[in-house]
Amino acid sequence: MGEKSWEVLEGACYGCKKCRLWETRHNVVIGKGNRNADIMFIGEGPGQQEDLQGQPFVGPAGQLLDKMLSAIGLTVNDVYIANIVKCRPPGNRDPHEDEQEACLNYLRYQLMLVQPKIIVCLGRIAAMAIISPTFRITKQRGEWVQRKGYWITATFHPSALLRDESKKRPAWEDFKSIRQKLTQLQQNEV
Repeated sequence: MGEKSWEVLEGACYGCKKCRLWETRHNVVIGKGNRNADIMFIGEGPGQQEDLQGQPFVGPAGQLLDKMLSAIGLTVNDVYIANIVKCRPPGNRDPHEDEQEACLNYLRYQLMLVQPKIIVCLGRIAAMAIISPTFRITKQRGEWVQRKGYWITATFHPSALLRDESKKRPAWEDFKSIRQKLTQLQQNEV
């Protein structure tokens, strides 16, 4: 796979005009972190700070995600972080279905390149795109499904935790479960 494959993905994303989001973006936000990570976190789309800096999860939600990773002994260098859509929806609205559809092949390509063991959907939009269109984040978060060789789960998006403190404890339980699953999978490799 190598750097050439990443260059192909980046070139396609930077030149993309498959949906209307390209018209208002400052930067395409592809991903960050370890390109060989065992865990890939997937959010819905870039916010204002991410759009300006060209990096996912750099605003307040990203700072909270960093703290949550640290609490389970991980850093951004241990994981790969991406979004369903690579361009910021205006006003941080939810990405529309056609916008998600336009970007899904880029995400599939990222998954092929990173080859994580675990996929963590951050929030309802990511979970509905990846796990099931009928996914209910409050009822199904923390549940594990195995599909196409990946272990997949969902938890609240860090921005939801910033808006609603009551979601922090369930999210912490989800992160402990993610740590357990990672440890289990790594032990099975040995």
